[in-house]
Parts: sequence; structure tokens; C-alpha cells
Amino acid sequence: MQKIKSLMTRQGLRSPQESVNDLSPIESFRIPTKEELRELHEEPTDPQAQQEIINSIEEVYFSNDSFDIVKYELERLPPVLSLQELEEYRDKLKQQQAAVSKKVADLILEKQPAYVEELERVTSLQSGLQLAAVICTNGRRHLNTAKEGFTQTSLGLLANQRKRQLLIGLLKSLRTIKTLQRTDVRLSEMLEEEDYPGAIQLCLECQKAASTFKHYSCISELNSKLQDTLEQIEEQLDVALSKICKNFDINHYTKVQQAYRLLGKTQTAMDQLHMHFTQAIHNTVFQVVLGYVELCAGNTDTKFQKLQYKDLCTHITSDSYIPCLADLCKALWEVMLSYYRTMQWHESHDQDEAAVVSSDGNNVIGTEENSFDRNYVKKKLEHGLSRIWQDVQLKVKTYLLGTDLSNFKYDDFIFVLDVISRLMQVGEEFCGSKSEVLQESIRKQSVNYFKTYHRTRLEELRMFLENETWELCPVKSSFSILQLHEFKFLEQSRSPSVSPSKQPASAESSSGTLFEQFCSGGNPFEIQADSKDDETEDVLASNGYESDEQEKSAYQEYDSDSDVPEELKRDYVDEQTGDAPIKSVSRETLRSRKRSDYNLNKVNAPILTNTTLNVIRLVGKYMQMMNILKPIAFDVIHFMSQLFDYYLYAVYTFFGRNDMFESTGLGLSSSRLRTTLNRIQESLIDLEVSSDPSGTLTAAEERKEKVPSPHLSHLVVLTSGNSLYGLAERVVATESLVFLAEQFEFLQPHLDAVMPAAKKPFLQQFYSQTVSTASELRKPVYWIVAAKAIDYEQMLLLMANVKWDVKEIMSQHNVYVDALLKEFEEFNRRLNDVSKRVRIPLPVSNILWEHCIRLANRTLVEGYANVKKCSNEGRALMQLDFQQFLMKLEKLTDIRPIPDKEFVETYIKAYYLTENDMESWIKEHREYSTKQLTNLVNICLGTYINKKARQKLLAAIDDIDRPKR
Repeated sequence: MQKIKSLMTRQGLRSPQESVNDLSPIESFRIPTKEELRELHEEPTDPQAQQEIINSIEEVYFSNDSFDIVKYELERLPPVLSLQELEEYRDKLKQQQAAVSKKVADLILEKQPAYVEELERVTSLQSGLQLAAVICTNGRRHLNTAKEGFTQTSLGLLANQRKRQLLIGLLKSLRTIKTLQRTDVRLSEMLEEEDYPGAIQLCLECQKAASTFKHYSCISELNSKLQDTLEQIEEQLDVALSKICKNFDINHYTKVQQAYRLLGKTQTAMDQLHMHFTQAIHNTVFQVVLGYVELCAGNTDTKFQKLQYKDLCTHITSDSYIPCLADLCKALWEVMLSYYRTMQWHESHDQDEAAVVSSDGNNVIGTEENSFDRNYVKKKLEHGLSRIWQDVQLKVKTYLLGTDLSNFKYDDFIFVLDVISRLMQVGEEFCGSKSEVLQESIRKQSVNYFKTYHRTRLEELRMFLENETWELCPVKSSFSILQLHEFKFLEQSRSPSVSPSKQPASAESSSGTLFEQFCSGGNPFEIQADSKDDETEDVLASNGYESDEQEKSAYQEYDSDSDVPEELKRDYVDEQTGDAPIKSVSRETLRSRKRSDYNLNKVNAPILTNTTLNVIRLVGKYMQMMNILKPIAFDVIHFMSQLFDYYLYAVYTFFGRNDMFESTGLGLSSSRLRTTLNRIQESLIDLEVSSDPSGTLTAAEERKEKVPSPHLSHLVVLTSGNSLYGLAERVVATESLVFLAEQFEFLQPHLDAVMPAAKKPFLQQFYSQTVSTASELRKPVYWIVAAKAIDYEQMLLLMANVKWDVKEIMSQHNVYVDALLKEFEEFNRRLNDVSKRVRIPLPVSNILWEHCIRLANRTLVEGYANVKKCSNEGRALMQLDFQQFLMKLEKLTDIRPIPDKEFVETYIKAYYLTENDMESWIKEHREYSTKQLTNLVNICLGTYINKKARQKLLAAIDDIDRPKR
């Protein structure tokens, strides 16, 4: 039914199924009978009517073949049967069946030509297949004949040939396997010869061959053996790589790198290399320190080997500290030099590879991989620079802080600083590091050492000052502090590549970095023999003479060895080296030779003492330490300033302190000098005799930083008039201080260069308020001599005996003038006597004469103020006496103008003033004392003015004097 339905559908007709529900499957496929055909022919042939009948068939008749039509129709019967209805329904079904049968018959008739044609084709195909079967049968028969006559024999020959070829290949494989079995012997030989690239190449080829024959059972064991051998080669290669860290060999390293490249582990090799460098640094420093610790311990106890490096460093003794430090730095230098040369090798190798790649750019992928490896290695090496230097710093820092250096000798400590300075120079050249770790550790040690050292030096300075007899230390006129050993570093430091220590000649003469200088051999930390003992200082003169003949005679008559410390005896060896004189500030004044410059025709050599030289040497040592270690520059300069402060305070205490003369109000001590002296006394001088046990810890610490005030040696006599009250000693002391200040001025640029910017105001203040006040100390020191050298009291007594109320003008001056001039002549003679011992510079003689003349003039005014009665003629006599004094005085001294000349003349002329002029004169001239002004009012105007006017003038004087109280 489905086929019929489909055929009907292709014809464009819709097939209702209801029309065939009563047909059985057999009926649906049987051919209509003649009667049925006749009936069909009798039926109307209207296609539309037939189509309507077919469409009226129920849809259920078009269902699948299992549909039971009879059952379906029986079930549809109504409960009450009607014959007529049944017949009508039967006729309807017959019409539907007839329409369907006619439709089927029409379709069959329509397809009949196609059926006939297709049947012919099937018949033709059947004939072709029968012919093919005959051909196949004949072919098989012929093939059987060929097989029996020819094919079996030929194929047998081919099979045997193929088997022969397989056996030849097998024999070749067996021979290769035999060779592989014997490869381990050759590999061992190549490893002993350190031919790592060849061994790896051979091993890799064997592995490749083994993978070719992996189908043989014996190869699996061989493959495992080759893998073990390759791992063993890698282990030996790692050991070979570790040897590079301490002693770089370019051929050895080239082989190692080639081997790692064959393994494809270039990056791994670089990681391993850095690990080995880190381990080499640790092992090196530990073995060096351990060796010295065991050597000093004197036994073979193994307990030290179990200590940590930090604990091991604490067992280093003071005697072995420096050689151990030198060996430590030498060993670390070897490690860093190996790393430096490793980087050089890679830079050179990269350049060569880049040149090869540029000439042959075929293998792009391989080139990219090599470029990646090179970049990785380059970055790894650059990063490793700072890492390795950091390890070196930490190891050296641990060693530095493991021992207390505060009690080391100065030269030893300077050597330590110099070694560390050289190591920091190495670090800067190695990776551009400022070595903050090393700087901080050495700064701690330096500050700690320097505080102890400076405290001891201050105590020594106090001892020197208290035992100083202030005798002149004879040095040559060409003396310069640069000739002293302590200042030799200033000349060396001009070259930035030379450290302040005693450098090897090769290192000093060559140029370039340390790595370039010592790349081929040598070590910048080699301890050189101290050449200081072989050098001599040509600074000591012989009693002021400079020629050889004069020196010989002078040394025979002049014995000064008792006053020269052993240190100076050792350093001052006169070999007449002929050093050119170096211009200093003090020599400018010495060039002007006048009659007032008292000397013995000697050269104008600097005036200084043994203590001055010791202070200068200390300054040199301090600067040497500061130059090596600039981070402690402020501390060092602060301590240097304390040396100068204490020397200045001692000179003032010994020779310039006199409360009686300071109260004169003459401005002998400037406010700046007084401020400086007060500051020194408060910050540096310990004025307490004994410590207070109940005092606070802070106070005790502050006192610990201070030094007791020095006391003048009992051998120095300052009370003898014949020696002008110790004028020679005063000149030596004061002028040595001035000379010391000049040397500080000379060193100021060097100090300013190393002083931190934040601390430079301290340095400027030190120079402006302390160093520059040294020359100001001359006034109070020499004032004491001037005040005692001339008997001013005797002159006052002589002036009191003069009668000033004379009635006629006198032509002869008074006796006191001659007495005063005689005192000045005696002063001049004694000044000449003193100059035979010590050269008196022109500024000193000028100050002495100025003080004496100023005191004499003030004494004259004081004498005139003591007059009870005075006439106009007496006033003229005063002027005559003073003019006579000035005329004679100008022949004794070159000082112009005469000090305080106007002070006397103005006072004498005031005797002629009227009442109105006197009041304004009193207000303008406050330099006179109340007594002197009162005398003018009472004596000069007393007889001409009334009591009220006198009281007014006295009140004006009292108003002037009130602020002074």
C-alpha cells in the first residue's frame, strides 16, 4: 500500500487511506479479474470523479500492512444492523475499491515500456557476466600453468637474496653494538685528559646509535650504561667548572663551555657557575681565617672547624689580624679576578659568534636560540657582579667587626684602612658599587678606634705641653709640612688610581684599572716592605745655619739633643736633598727686613717647638686616616680642631692670662678671641679636680671627652726682668701657634674637599672663629711683657714731684722724661739680648713697642691727671716734655704713627678749654677715666667757674661713667 500511495503521490494525487481499509494484503496486490475489469470499464472514467472517490477513502486504510481491515469494519458496525445501510455501505466500499484498482491498472499500463526496457538490460547484463566467468576460468588455468613452470623458482632466488641482505645488515649492526660495548674505555681516557667536549660528543653519538638498535634486547642495558656515563661526565664537568672560580684558565674554561653547549645546558652552566662562585667565596675566607686561627692556637684541635665563620673571626689575635686580612683580600681578589676574566671570555666569545652569524645567516632558528642563550648569560653575569661583591663585603665586614681595633698601633690601623680602601676601589671597578656595607663597618671601627686614639693623643699633648720648655726647634727656612712623612699622601692622592698606602712600583707606574693592571699576574693586596725607614726628612737645620760647614761647627757648639724627642731624632736626618722652599704665609712677613726685626743674621726659619711638630704630625696622621676613609671626615676634622683648640688654650693659659691687665679695657682680647677661649674651656677643658662619685653617667661621659687644663713647666721662668719676663718663651709659644694656624690655613682646601656638605659650616666656623684668632693672641701675651718691662710706677712718682704751677715758660724738659727714655733704651737692649736666643719677627717687635708706648702714654696722662695745681706755663711744660719724649722715642723705633699720641696731646690741650667747650668735650672723649676727667674740671676750670657749673660738669662725667659700672 505504501508503494501505491507513493506512486499516487508522484502523480500529484493525495491518497486517502480509508478506501483500502477493508482490503487484505493479498487483495491489495492481486490482479483484477475480467469481471472486475469490466466493472472498472463500466465505471465512469471521469478522473475527477475517481479522484474524489479515492479521496473519500478513510486515512486508516493507508496505514501499515499489519492493519486488520475486517476487524476494523466489524467494529464499526452499529449496534442495530440495517440491511439497507449495510448494502449502501458495501456499495460505497466497492466503488472505492474499483477506483483504486482502476488507478493501479492505469499506473501499471503507464509504466509498462520502462519495465520492458529494464528487463532487456537485465538480460544483457546476465549474458556479460556469463562471458566474464568463462574468461576468469581460462585465466586461472593459464596462471596455474605459469606457477608450476616458472614463478616458484625465481621467487625462491629473490627470497634468498633478500635474506642475505638482511644478514649482512645484521652483521654490521652486531659490529656496531660490539663497538658501543667498548666505548666506556675511551670515554674514561677522554675524561682523564679533560677533553669534555670530545667525551660528550662521543657519548651522544653512542646514544644516537643505541637508539637506532633499540630493537635488540642487549641494547637496553647499553643505553642505561651510556646514560650513567653521561651523568658522570656532567658531574666531572661541574667539578671542572668549580675550578674556574679560583684560577681562571681560558683553555680549560673554553672546553667546559663547549661541553655544556653540546649538552644544551648553557643556561644551567651559568647558574651552576654563580653557585660555585658563592661557595668559593665562603670556602676561601673560611679556610684563610681557619688557618690563622689554628696557627695561633698552636694545636691541631678540630673544634675550630666546626665553628661558624662569624665565631671563627673572633679568635683572630691582634698579631695575626693584619696578615690574615691581607691574605683574605688576596684570596677574594683571585675569586673576583676569575669572575672578571670569565666575563671577558664571554664578551670576546659573543663578538666572535656575532661575526660568524652575520656572515652566514642560513640557520635562523639556531641563531635565535644562540642569541637567547647569549643574552641570558650576559644578564646573568651582569647581575652576578653585584651579588658576588655583596658576598665579599659581608665576609670582610664580619672579619672587620670580629676584632676590637681600638688598641691597634696607628700604622697598623692605617694599613687596615688602606687595605679596605683598596678593596673598596676594587669593588667600584668590579661593579660600580660604593661599598656601603664596607664603609659602614670600617666607619664603626674607625670611629671607635679614633676616639680612643684621639683621647690618648690629647693626653700626650697635655704631657708634651706641661713638659715643654718652649725652646726653639731649629728647622730649615725651606721647611714645609709636605716634607714630613705624615703628609706624603697628599702628593700621592693627586692621582686617583693610587691609594695612600705604599703601593708596588708596578701598580703606581702603570695606568688603567686594577683588573687591567693585575689581570696577567700579581695581586694589589701584596704587603710591600715599608719604605718609610729608607726615606729621610730634610727639615732640621743646625742652629740656624744651612751650609755644611756652618752645620758642622754649629753642631759642635750647640747641643740640643736633650730637648729633642727620640721620634724627632729618628726622623730628622739632614741629607741636604735640596728641596725647593715652599712658600707659606709666614714667609711673607719675613721678607720685609727692618731694624725692628731682631735676629742674628740667620735665615728666617719658621718658629716652632717640638710640641708644634708633634701636633703637625698628628694632623698629618688624622688627615691620612680621613683621606682613606672619607665617611668619618667630620669626626676626624672635629678631633683635629680639638688639637688646635687645646694648643691655643695652653698658650693663652701659660702666657696670656692675666686678669689685672685684661681689666684695663684696652681691648687686648677681642670679643671673638674671648668667645673662642670660653668655648674651648666649656667643651674641651675638664676644670674639676676629682670626679664626683654621685654624678650622673652622662656627666661622667662628658668629662671623659674632656682634658684637664695644662700647667706650665716649672723650668719656664716668666718672672725675670733680665729675660724680659720669659719673652723668648712667649715668642716661641705664640709664634709657633701662629705657624700652626698658617699650616691649618694651608690644609683648608684639602679638608674642605673631604668634608660632607652638611658639615661644612662647622669647618668654616672653625677657621673664621678659631684659626684666624691665633694671631690675636699676640696682644694679651706681649702686653704682659710690655706692662712689666718698664717701671711705670716709678715714672708716676717722678711726675708727682714736678711743680706744674710755674710762673714762666720753661725751656728744659723734666727729669721723668729722661728716666722714661732710659727705660725704653734698656728695653731695647734687653730685646736685642733676647733676639740672640730667638728671632723676634717684625709683627712681634711692633706689638711689643706698641704696647710699651701705649702704656707709657697712658701713664703720662695718668701722671698729668694727678696734678694738684697747674698754671698755663705748666701746661706748656707738659707739651714740652711730651714732644721731647716723642722726638727721642722715634729714634728708637720705626713704628709710625706713635700709638696713643693723640690720647696725650688731646688731654693736654683740654686744659685750655672753656666751660661750654668742656662739657661737649667730656661727652665726646669717653676713652678717659673718671679720675682724669674730674681732674680737668677741678684743676683747669676750678678757679674760673662757679660751684653750680662745676657740679654740672661733674654730673656729666658721672653720667658717662655709670654705664661702665
